[in-house]
Amino acid sequence: MAGMSGRARLMWDEAVTKYDFGPDHPMDPVRLALTRRLVDAFGLDREVDVVAAKAAGDSTLRLVHREDYVAAVKAASADPGAADGSYGLGTVDDPAFAGMHEVSALIAGQSVGAAEAVWRGDAAHAVNFAGGLHHAMPGAASGFCVYNDAALAIARLLELGAERVMYVDVDVHHGDGVQAAFWEDPRVLTVSLHEHPRTLFPQTGWPEETGADGAAEGSAVNVALPAGTGDSGWLRAFHAVVPELAVSFRPQVLVTQHGADTHFEDPLAHLAVSLDAQRAVQAACHELAHEYAGGRWVALGGGGYAVVEVVPRSWTHLVGIAAGRPVDPETVIPQGWRQEAYARTRQLGPMRMTDGRWPVSWGAWEAGYDPADRVDQAVVAARRAVFPLRGLLA
Repeated sequence: MAGMSGRARLMWDEAVTKYDFGPDHPMDPVRLALTRRLVDAFGLDREVDVVAAKAAGDSTLRLVHREDYVAAVKAASADPGAADGSYGLGTVDDPAFAGMHEVSALIAGQSVGAAEAVWRGDAAHAVNFAGGLHHAMPGAASGFCVYNDAALAIARLLELGAERVMYVDVDVHHGDGVQAAFWEDPRVLTVSLHEHPRTLFPQTGWPEETGADGAAEGSAVNVALPAGTGDSGWLRAFHAVVPELAVSFRPQVLVTQHGADTHFEDPLAHLAVSLDAQRAVQAACHELAHEYAGGRWVALGGGGYAVVEVVPRSWTHLVGIAAGRPVDPETVIPQGWRQEAYARTRQLGPMRMTDGRWPVSWGAWEAGYDPADRVDQAVVAARRAVFPLRGLLA
């Protein structure tokens, strides 16, 4: 673990936009292209080192994924028509497409490269907004995710000698694939804040899911929030759980997943979070990395299906925060970007880098909680399930 470079790193290869399940699929790769163009429009590309890592090879993929599954992805990639749903490939959520293995391995390679750069001190922080594909399981594709780049980045950190890695997932969907990958490994603390499994895929992420019995018990934390949760509740839940765990766990690296699908305009979920609250959590993760992980921060993208209105703004804020050049929420979005967004999608782009809710606020947990409030009930359930296992007061 070397001394850190002062600059952040943005992992980017234009070929990641070939991660394309087809014209009717909600995960439109235009969201990645438009994010990169907005990063450039604000000049943030000059504030970071833009690096393209090589694709993850078979030995790296096998840090998390089974050999037979990798072979199945390669076969479906070469002959998409033959994919029949085995291994989760060829389904409605994960249709096979030509070159699927190559581009999925490329996205995974960017997250692994980000982890390597941060651990070795080549970068203070590293962002791969094309990553965060947190549903992929060791032996199956799931939820629009083929290879689990987040889990692979963590596995690479462990291989390099990390003894404590904290993973914080604020996507609207439970980070089930990452939790599954490290269910029995006490070196990894996975924390997921997500919409309640009663109302959203993948129907996991109950507070009672706390890690395997034995040394890993208490290494998985799940905050299952009720549908309709907005800014103040979402931020209250984050701050009521994550910082105390960071203090206790003392991570050497913080890996975070910033799915933008918590937003009130996202078409696939039911939370009511604004861009401004997403930016506040991104900034909080940055602060936590500096306070408890020596500044070592790997930040990933994830879900997000409002591909013009929300995703590019949210992840541009993420890049700006990582670069130490945060974009003021009141900033007007350059007209050139709005024109490009319209040309690509026939959707009118947003005018500013805010939803008009900045600055956001929330009630501190330490001031007391309301036992009749559904968000507070979710927080209490998570704390009671895990905190005593970690020697903390519930």
